[in-house]
Amino acid sequence: MPQADSRQNTDVCAILALGANIPSAQGGPDLTLRVALLYLEKGGVRFDAVSRFYNTPCFPAGAGPDYVNAAVRIRWAGSAAELLALLHEVEAELGRERKQRWGVRVADLDLIAFGDAVAPDRAVWQHWHDLDPALQSEVAPQQLILPHPRLQERAFVLIPAADVAPDWRHPVLGLTITEMRDALPESLRAEVVPMKIPAQSTGN
Repeated sequence: MPQADSRQNTDVCAILALGANIPSAQGGPDLTLRVALLYLEKGGVRFDAVSRFYNTPCFPAGAGPDYVNAAVRIRWAGSAAELLALLHEVEAELGRERKQRWGVRVADLDLIAFGDAVAPDRAVWQHWHDLDPALQSEVAPQQLILPHPRLQERAFVLIPAADVAPDWRHPVLGLTITEMRDALPESLRAEVVPMKIPAQSTGN
């Protein structure tokens, strides 16, 4: 596992989405996500807030078992690319193999927002935001797109994110997490159900 970077850069507030729907060597999906938080902390992530854990249907429907999803608001002293690399290292440590675009996941750690960054630029972000839904399961960007271009469509991201960053405002759409969540159909929001066991603190 990577160790915390000793460089003293200005911290950036970022939002991560976490998900898992099959067991890992650590245990069931909820335990796997708790271990992921410990690994992230070891890698230099500092946690401001951890959401409740939620049960959500697999996306897309029928692609596998239901998910456990969560979100965290963090502080990070490096670049977005360095944070993404850490997320991929933690996924690999937990046993994820990147063979399928969507479906089953031992661990899925997504960088949803990095401050108010729009990356790599507004035009590329807009391209992926506007991508034909029929192509979304077939093609993936080869570079980091920020904010996540599907953020505003996904209850399983927005509902946990509203626990930790309700007032974060999308730098392109101009909407807060809460406003994007509330704009979703009630049928989608109702599918994201808090687990009975609350998320545990990472110790910060």
